[in-house]
Amino acid sequence: IEAVNNPKYAFTPEDRDKFALRLREFSRENTTNDEIALAYRTRADEVQNGAELTAEDRETFIILLEDEYKNIERTIKPIDFNETVVAVTADQDQYADVLGRLKTQLSDIVASAESIDFNNTAIEERIARFKELNEIYYGEFDAHLAKLVSWSPSAEVSIWQALGAFLGGKDWITASDQQDWYGLLPLLSGSLLISAIALFFAIPFGVGAAIYVNQIAGSTERNFIKPYIEFVSAIPSVVIGFFGVVVFGEAIRLLSQQDFMQWVPFFPVQERLNAFTAGCLLALMAIPTIFTLAEDAINNIPRHFKEASLAMGATPLQTTMRVIVPTALSGIISAIMLGFGRVIGETMVVLLCAGNRIKIPDFTEGLGVFFEPVHTMTGIIAQEMGEVVQGSLHYRALFIVGIVLFFISLLINYSAQWVVKRYSKLGE
Repeated sequence: IEAVNNPKYAFTPEDRDKFALRLREFSRENTTNDEIALAYRTRADEVQNGAELTAEDRETFIILLEDEYKNIERTIKPIDFNETVVAVTADQDQYADVLGRLKTQLSDIVASAESIDFNNTAIEERIARFKELNEIYYGEFDAHLAKLVSWSPSAEVSIWQALGAFLGGKDWITASDQQDWYGLLPLLSGSLLISAIALFFAIPFGVGAAIYVNQIAGSTERNFIKPYIEFVSAIPSVVIGFFGVVVFGEAIRLLSQQDFMQWVPFFPVQERLNAFTAGCLLALMAIPTIFTLAEDAINNIPRHFKEASLAMGATPLQTTMRVIVPTALSGIISAIMLGFGRVIGETMVVLLCAGNRIKIPDFTEGLGVFFEPVHTMTGIIAQEMGEVVQGSLHYRALFIVGIVLFFISLLINYSAQWVVKRYSKLGE
């Protein structure tokens, strides 16, 4: 309203559309004067067709905007947060009674179990363990109730408490009818798990291919292998992700269901979209980066290093593994770090193939954890950023996730430089 009230304000196409819309709405809502309603509808058609707006139109638009503002203001109902809190905290005595009854029932169950002679050591040990866990559970009741009594909705939350709850939070729940939770751990663990799988395959294949092509392969092999590896980097990530959804993920799931694979503890795999599927595809995307940069690092080794090693009687393999590779180690580590950056910063493949389940992976499953659906930091930003209100708590949480990604990249690069310097000192 303030902007339109300024005579120098130039109407945008959005303003013209809104003005025409409000003219039509006002003509339908106010039917007592047919002439005015007809005039408004006619003017709305003229504005829609590109007619020049006059000072009278500006005044009419302001009146319509003020009317819309008043209608919206009437629909807003004030909320008394004190009454809302009372509705939540008024049942603390009943809650304490529920806990008391629960303690009595569990104690009765334990007493009934102890009165029976099962004549089985394993069952008796489980009963004793159940009783021990119950005692631990009972011991937390008083502290839990005291915390509820002392809780105050007006208590201030410091920046460090909020940051700690975000970095150490185990839940990421949005659009909840009770309370939203923004915890980084499910996303961070998913990103690191997929990155670990990708690097597990990409490092040996990428570095090994670079060493083989540069030091061992002949010109024919080199001209055949190198272009095909580098061509993979030209494939769009959405195509690779689509291949993972339609072909690769389904192939792994079907393979895990075969009878000859049932000796594997965590087979058959129920979900075709999981961390392993995304990790393997990201490894495919990271191999060209690692391969190209590692080969460039090996190419930059002075030729007389290799010639001196061969002149001293070393075999070509000894020269490669004990002279060329250690000398090019800093460049190889840089290649691996850039490959890691390619992996952890990828969005489309993990969004399509990782399963998008916001939950910390169950590492007690052993190797089966690699076949669990996960979500990642990049995936959550791409998935939710377009739907949030700018400046909201959800928006700021996604923004902090991006900052965490940035600092992870800084930390990895700093660690790589430290390793390179440490190795250089040991070599000297």
